[in-house]
Amino acid sequence: MTILRFLALSICFLSLVLPDTIRTLDPIAIVDITVKPCSSCLPQTSTAIALSVYSAEDIKRSVLEWRRKRSKRQLQTSANDESSDFETKVIEDQWLVIFDGYYSQEHRHSVIATALSGEHVEIVPRDNPAAIFESDFDVLLWPHDERRRFIDLLEDHEDIKEVKQQKQILRKLQYVKTQEHVSNCENCKKAHLPSEARVHRPGQRKAQSVSSSDYWFGSEKLRSRKLMRSVVKPVTDELQADILWDMGFTGQGIKVAIFDTGLPKNHPHFRNVKDRTNWTNEKSLDDGLGHGTFVAGVIASSAECMGFAPDADVHIYRVFTNQQVSYTSWFLDAFNYAILNKINVLNLSIGGPDFMDTPFVDKVWEMSANGIIMVSAIGNDGPLYGTLNNPADQMDVIGVGGTDFAHNIAKFSSRGMTTWELPGGYGRLKPDIVTYGSSVRGSGIYSGCRTLSGTSVASPVVAGVVTLLFSTVPEEKRNSINPASMKQALMHGAKRIDGTNMFEQGAGRVDLIQSWKILKSYKPQATLSPPYIDFMDCPYMWPYCSQPLFFTGMPTIANVTILNAISVSSKIVGTPIWRPYDQETGNFVDISVTHSSIIWPWTGFIAVTITINEKGAEFEGIINGHIEFTIQSESTGSETDEETNEDENYLSEMKLPLRISVIPSPKRWQRILWDQYHNLRYPPGYFPRDNLKMKNDPLDWNGDHIHTNFRDLYERLRAAGYFVDVLGEPFSCFDASNYGTLMIIDSEEEFFTEELEKIAEDVEEGLNLIVFGDWFNSEVMKKVRFFDENTRQWWIPDTGGANIPALNDLLEHFDIAFGSIVSDGEFSFSEREMLFASGASFIQFPDEGKVLVRNLRDQGADITRDENNENFKPRENAVAIFGIHEYNLGKVAVYGDSNCIDGAHMQKECYWLVEEMLQYFRTDTLAEEMSNDLVEWSAVKDQFGSISAPERFVGNQLHRFSKVLVPGLSMKKKPVPECKKHVYLTPQYLNESIESISKSALSWKNRPLLSIDWDEENSDVQSYKPLPSNHRETLSLWTVFLVFAACGAALAFLVAQMRFKKNDREKPLKFPKSRTRKNLST
Repeated sequence: MTILRFLALSICFLSLVLPDTIRTLDPIAIVDITVKPCSSCLPQTSTAIALSVYSAEDIKRSVLEWRRKRSKRQLQTSANDESSDFETKVIEDQWLVIFDGYYSQEHRHSVIATALSGEHVEIVPRDNPAAIFESDFDVLLWPHDERRRFIDLLEDHEDIKEVKQQKQILRKLQYVKTQEHVSNCENCKKAHLPSEARVHRPGQRKAQSVSSSDYWFGSEKLRSRKLMRSVVKPVTDELQADILWDMGFTGQGIKVAIFDTGLPKNHPHFRNVKDRTNWTNEKSLDDGLGHGTFVAGVIASSAECMGFAPDADVHIYRVFTNQQVSYTSWFLDAFNYAILNKINVLNLSIGGPDFMDTPFVDKVWEMSANGIIMVSAIGNDGPLYGTLNNPADQMDVIGVGGTDFAHNIAKFSSRGMTTWELPGGYGRLKPDIVTYGSSVRGSGIYSGCRTLSGTSVASPVVAGVVTLLFSTVPEEKRNSINPASMKQALMHGAKRIDGTNMFEQGAGRVDLIQSWKILKSYKPQATLSPPYIDFMDCPYMWPYCSQPLFFTGMPTIANVTILNAISVSSKIVGTPIWRPYDQETGNFVDISVTHSSIIWPWTGFIAVTITINEKGAEFEGIINGHIEFTIQSESTGSETDEETNEDENYLSEMKLPLRISVIPSPKRWQRILWDQYHNLRYPPGYFPRDNLKMKNDPLDWNGDHIHTNFRDLYERLRAAGYFVDVLGEPFSCFDASNYGTLMIIDSEEEFFTEELEKIAEDVEEGLNLIVFGDWFNSEVMKKVRFFDENTRQWWIPDTGGANIPALNDLLEHFDIAFGSIVSDGEFSFSEREMLFASGASFIQFPDEGKVLVRNLRDQGADITRDENNENFKPRENAVAIFGIHEYNLGKVAVYGDSNCIDGAHMQKECYWLVEEMLQYFRTDTLAEEMSNDLVEWSAVKDQFGSISAPERFVGNQLHRFSKVLVPGLSMKKKPVPECKKHVYLTPQYLNESIESISKSALSWKNRPLLSIDWDEENSDVQSYKPLPSNHRETLSLWTVFLVFAACGAALAFLVAQMRFKKNDREKPLKFPKSRTRKNLST
């Protein structure tokens, strides 16, 4: 048996040492046979065979690893799940004065005094290491009531760029089943977080601590088995950092900064801590929470739980207090100090939804412009879409999502798209990259190791990878490494995760070794993310691949990020060119392009608008082509400029391939128009949550887009055969005759008068209307505002869950109105259990209309009650919450709560209700179960006569963010804006026919990494370059023979082992009764 056990390995060793080695990425040709213990195989076998590894050195390492695992005593571990909730609050009386450059303290104070004409103002002193250097901001104390005069005086001075309010950043760390594994700890009790920080999150799945690489059948694991004794590999092993360590690369000479909660002095895991600085108002450099120590350990630990770059120069920036509080000004000072120290890599395991904190955002851009590679956590608000955190959602920052060790996207990891561009545009691709963020081991607060999960764990994994990669670049070539080039190396070296779309995984999961190979021969260049737009590449290209285009459909926007590593500042010159590959089909599509006026720092965007014109009304098929454009980069003095013989600038010719799926226009009843124009979100205003019970998430910040928090509804509608378009303009900009239904869901914006008139006419002429409202009550809005004693700051809502007064204006023509009661409770409808979560009810409806009346708790009365009234008892009211009615040719359906179709705080879904509404619009009939629950309004309207309609909240600031209202408290409306007029590119066809175009130009999934220049003289790296798709001869006959011989040996080994054990038994084999069919099939 010993001979049989190693026969296959011997054959594979022989094949790999022969000169005729395999040079392809085809998995069938990457041969190795590894033997591993298999607890889930048939009883006749105790081992399993896998064909996976492609070098003799890797095989040797695998065998040693197998032996080590078999002999090592396995320990039971449990993971600490950590998620980070981030809140930002405005400090009412503190103001950031941002200057247009760096000045001494004396000059800055002189400018402020001059601007204020000698008026006394208190300047907040800053006692931190950056105070002795020139700075570009100051913090002033000034009464909030006089802010307008104060701001006007300061911003009139030529040296002052802007004045913004100071902001407080609050991070809450939440742990599930905290259990530290700390060795050599003198103060083990201190190593645990305080009990109030260990909060159990209901419904969260326990993190798995098992690597899929431990089992031959990959990530598919038997659910009936409890793998309690398996230990996760160190994350450095999973990413093969030891390969670079063996070459002598350990991060030496690279400065890495950790912005977090600090680091204890003389921690035994760190051999090269160059600097520890405190930027908070606490007089301590130590880490009172352990989070900063863990993050630093993942990056640079040199003992026990190894970091990626143990010899890197570690710079610790303590920017959070032990209460997890920070301020914008602390970050600004610390960022300036990092620039002065010429930091190479900076990890920021924090974030928040406020991408309009301009002093912070601008400073991040400045950091990138100075060559600092910033790595940041994308957020722990998954699996909901549209939950990206700032600064990770900025184009110049490497935004990191999380996976488990089975290479599945972690449930907690935030998903794209970015929401900056809404409602008129479309979001960008984020995250950039994903890596291990679940059950990762790092340094304990005093010594030993601990296990945490979250994107704040995945971020330092990538920061460590970046630091290690940076150290592999020779010093004379490090000037070519910048935020864009490092992001290119990571993204183009990444491995795509099957079955996952781009807004979940970005470019894919980090592959340290592949990125290193790219950097070995890297030359500065410009690339695109994503590198192509393909309506046929599912699921990766979701949502583009989820719905084909057709004539009369709304324009589809693809927002592509430009990464230009040649120069920190560049621009697109000339007019982009649309080149269809076929003259016949190329006329069916209109392409319009907008782009950044300047690409800075290192990044920009190009937005492609795609529309099918009348010529393609009956076409069904694929349209192929690409967009060409030119980027002009400023001279950098690098080798790239010398090669092009250009002294001043360098031109990069870019191509964005397109593959567009087109169908004939669907029937009118199949087409739904989603109103995005009237949906507002935080930032910039305080738009409160739709479910008042969700106190831990007070803001509505997910965009309310059909591809973000309403994604599941979109998928349900597409599966039912409906086509959904998105309207990012006023109602005056769509042709209602093309659509069967208009959906207005949870709208916060006001309506133009012209819009009200148009919708009334459209419904009369056959357009159907679905409206979902939410709570609105002025007294409740006063209650949900809150005052922070420390910051002296008020948060006052700009609307309720929805703008009910505006919706009442829209519905007035249909004799429908919502009231001011806020209701909550469970009820049954159409034989289904439902939950009404902080919704509104009707006080007016057409007499012949059908409504649903249920008894629900008066949540508004409960919220606004006197807290000292001990005799208060919650009361229930009869409320009308759903109604339908027909108006000439069109119909209207209204429901008072959107939480049952909003993924943000959904507890019980009601997608079926939307489908029933659409079915009623089409067939004029209701399901019997639903019809039985409805009554005519005339029979119940007397119950609601005493309820008043809500009035707009006096003093709200909606006008500051509204596209409809004129600034000021007058509630006057602006003129309705003109509809967008796209300037389409004239098609310029290629001379060749589509048959003559190289298949590799149209092969999206196997396309080589765009614009990566491979060094032809470097055979080690060149050998890993993917072969072109038209290359047929990849394997010699001798190699093919060896492959099949190895496979045959493996099969012979298994058969022989089973026969041996079978013959050794005296009685027939009997399976235990407890073994399931699922076990046997494995």
